[in-house]
Amino acid sequence: MSVEIITKEDLVLFKSELLSEITKLVKPVSQSQSKQWLKSTEVRKLLNISPGTLQNLRINGTLRYTKIGGTMYYKSADITKLLEGGSHA
Repeated sequence: MSVEIITKEDLVLFKSELLSEITKLVKPVSQSQSKQWLKSTEVRKLLNISPGTLQNLRINGTLRYTKIGGTMYYKSADITKLLEGGSHA
């Protein structure tokens, strides 16, 4: 049985490659929508996250939103920043 050691640099490289691949997958969707504002359901589908995770992103300030009536809207530019690795959208 061979043992492979994973270094911190390996994990950083993996993160970079993963974000790059996710960005490639998301950009065609974002460009075709050309919407400035997205609803919660659209954001959840785009990021493949649960309603609870989206709520946590709102609560901890990672993802800004605007609430109009009972509907929450998110700037598509903020979603893009989040996917590209910006810790605060």
